[in-house]
Amino acid sequence: MANLSLLSGSYFMFFILCLSLRGSLSCLHDQREALLDLKDLLVRDMVTDNSTDLFLGGLETWNSSSECCQWILVQCNSRSSSQEVTGLNLSSLFPLRGKASTVLESVFRIKTLMSLDISYNSLHGEIPRIGFGNLTELAHLDMRGNSFNGSIPPRLFRLRNLEFLDLSVNMIEGSLPGDVGGLKKLKQLSLDANIIRGEIPEEIGNLIELRKLTLPGNQISGRIPLSISQLRKLEVLQLQNNSLSEEIPSDIGNLVNMTTLDLSKNNLSGEIPSSIQKLGKLETLQLENNKLSGEIPTWLFDLKEMKKLHLGGNRLAWNNDITITPKCTLSSLSLRSCSVSGQIPRWLSNQTDLIFLDLSENQIEGDFPQWLAEQNLGTIILSDNKLAGSLPPQLFQSRNLSVLALSRNNFSGELPEINTTSIMVLMLSENNFSGPVPKSLSNIYRLLLLDLSTNSFSGSEFPAFGEDGLIAYVDISSNKLSGKVPAALGLNLMMLSLSQNDFSGSLPQNLSNLSQLEHLDLHDNNITGEFPAFLYQLSSLQVLNLRNNSIEGSISDDLSNLSSLRILDLSNNNLIGDIPPSLGNLTGMIDTPDVPSTLSEIFSFQVEIHDLIVNWKNSKRGLSNRNLDIYTFLDLSKNQLSGEVPPSLGSLKRLKLLNLSYNELSGNIPMSFGDLESLEALDLSDNKLDGEIPGTFAKLQELNTLDLSNNKLAGKIPESPQLDTLIDPDIYANNSGLCGVQIDAPCEEDSQPPESPEEEKKETWFSWEAAGIGYPVGFLSSTALMSAIGYFTVTPLHHRRRHARRR
Repeated sequence: MANLSLLSGSYFMFFILCLSLRGSLSCLHDQREALLDLKDLLVRDMVTDNSTDLFLGGLETWNSSSECCQWILVQCNSRSSSQEVTGLNLSSLFPLRGKASTVLESVFRIKTLMSLDISYNSLHGEIPRIGFGNLTELAHLDMRGNSFNGSIPPRLFRLRNLEFLDLSVNMIEGSLPGDVGGLKKLKQLSLDANIIRGEIPEEIGNLIELRKLTLPGNQISGRIPLSISQLRKLEVLQLQNNSLSEEIPSDIGNLVNMTTLDLSKNNLSGEIPSSIQKLGKLETLQLENNKLSGEIPTWLFDLKEMKKLHLGGNRLAWNNDITITPKCTLSSLSLRSCSVSGQIPRWLSNQTDLIFLDLSENQIEGDFPQWLAEQNLGTIILSDNKLAGSLPPQLFQSRNLSVLALSRNNFSGELPEINTTSIMVLMLSENNFSGPVPKSLSNIYRLLLLDLSTNSFSGSEFPAFGEDGLIAYVDISSNKLSGKVPAALGLNLMMLSLSQNDFSGSLPQNLSNLSQLEHLDLHDNNITGEFPAFLYQLSSLQVLNLRNNSIEGSISDDLSNLSSLRILDLSNNNLIGDIPPSLGNLTGMIDTPDVPSTLSEIFSFQVEIHDLIVNWKNSKRGLSNRNLDIYTFLDLSKNQLSGEVPPSLGSLKRLKLLNLSYNELSGNIPMSFGDLESLEALDLSDNKLDGEIPGTFAKLQELNTLDLSNNKLAGKIPESPQLDTLIDPDIYANNSGLCGVQIDAPCEEDSQPPESPEEEKKETWFSWEAAGIGYPVGFLSSTALMSAIGYFTVTPLHHRRRHARRR
């Protein structure tokens, strides 16, 4: 009994000790209160009467009746008689419910934090400039995927224990200050996809512990600092998609631990440094889309660890006389635009791990090799070469093939039946393929993009895609296809181009089911019937081109429901009636869109999507689909429209081209047309317009193409610095009552006695000085911008259609 009593006493004392120990390891009271305050700020606006099953991502364990170190998302360390909060993992808690950055104020009260992850939460506002100064123990800080703006607060660069800093995918501006060189322990610095400007400071070379430096997708300029060669422990350097210039540092080969070097999409020049051959651990080298020159060194293929080598889009040249035996096993190779000639290099047949191959924009000849068709690559891009012959059937039996781009070659024959379901992108435009489009295409569930344009495909049956198909882009323009307009194309379609074929009949009703359709181009076919009312339901439509068909009826007021419409071309049809005043409510032609076309972001590989062909300034031009958001057109010419021109059209402030020519319009030109501040081309010719040319035309500072001929206009032609440059007499021809300096026809009022000096001075200020101030600035800046983006460049010859079609 004594022993039992002693044993019971021992258990009792152990129990008391455990209670005492548990109490001694409780979390600090002020830290628990700070976390509870944080929870309150995060969930306050989510708690409603109906939110019984609210998902809190672990915050539901945070309550005052338990120890904070037992809560989910919280890490602690034991120190002396208490536990201190050292880590918070708050990633992706509320990515769709963005909060202001002030929500972090509670976090800054926890001075023992060593790790803080607040990534992907849509936090917005400036990065707090004071709070981070309290977190002197911080070693790991992950803030990527938010909406922080402003500059990086200097206090971040005074956290001497910081080893990991990721601010990627925010809206942070400013330059990278030299203070960053004070982070002696930093091992990873990531500032991807922000608005970092200026140069990389030379002090970056002080970060001798740095293993990973990623700054892609910013606006960094200048040269790569020479001090970067001091970062001997650096393993990953990613500076792609910036504006870096000059040569790659010759000593970059000192970074012997480098596994990834990505300098693509910059303005780097010079040759590939020979020191790179010392990087024995290099697995990825991406230098594409720069201005590098010289011959591609063969020693690159002696780097045994090399797996990804992308050199395309430079001024580099491949020595076609050299036969190489690579020591590396490549998985991805791009020699785009590297002057590769002859046949596809045979040594590629030994690269059994190859998944991605881009040899586009070269001078490669011959047939598509059988060995390449049997190699089971995932991506093959051979566009813009001189390849010919038919395609091997084995190519379309591959289980791995995802992208096949063979546009702008000389391939011919019929397409084989397609027995693979893996293809996502199939681009065969501008070749000589003929015969029917294989029905087996509809079996490819993963197919996203199909471009068969500018070939000789024929037949009246097109593959029928199921409603659940993923296909988003279809271009079969400029072929010899006939019959009814294909309608079974799935419900995810965003772009449909069927132009320049022989499709006939009315448009199918089930096109109205394409709720995501942004681009519909059917010009130059034999479409008949009334203007289809169901098109008014396609609220996402941005481009509608029905030019040169036989569509009848009137334009309904409901057309204004297409609020996203930016390009509308109904020219050369049989439309009658008035122009609806409601067209002045087309908001896509009034305001700059908040969201650009989705099409421009879908496909990231280096293949240009087919251009949209429009009548632009009296000639046909190709507009790049990647930049369609800068164009706004309204063309109703060559119909039988009547009545007066609605003044409401003057509200379309983003309109660049307005063409109402060859109709039966009457009445005056609206005064409101002077408000079309972006207008560059205006054609009102061949109508029955009368009255004077509005004096408000003097405000049109961007106007450089004008045609008012063959009307009944009279009076003085308005004068302004821009209008006075439009002196071609054909602009005003067959308007017997016009006069003015532009056509060397003096007006009666010009011969009247001059006004008093005071009135003349006042008139001169209004008409010339005000216009003169705005015109040169607007014109020059607009011209510089348009030139920079290639706006005035006519579509290159190899992109133009090869077969003359009816106009």
